[in-house]
Amino acid sequence: MSIEARELAIQALYEFDLRGEGPSSMPARTARLVEGVLIHQAELDETLDAVSRRWRVARMAPVDRAVLRLALYELRFEPETPVGVIVSEAVRLAKKYSTEKSSAFVNGILGRLSRTER
Repeated sequence: MSIEARELAIQALYEFDLRGEGPSSMPARTARLVEGVLIHQAELDETLDAVSRRWRVARMAPVDRAVLRLALYELRFEPETPVGVIVSEAVRLAKKYSTEKSSAFVNGILGRLSRTER
């Protein structure tokens, strides 16, 4: 999975979250990730709500929500992608696109999920 595909997927998921629609066209890898997250969003959110002790998914920053949904989707449905790659990329994206504290939040949630998902 390329870094660019994840980055574009985060941007598209953010758009879907805020506007209810995303870009009209995406590279194939990005589209596969975005479609997977959107198809499984309810179950992903349920899992994130169960693991996040202080923040419900609905209260999370939209970027953090997009990053966590994508990472959990990859943990659950992309077994060929190593856990370390998924977590480090999610933390990198949180650092790049969200707040200073978001990377630690994302890392903590994914640390818990990586033990139960794989």
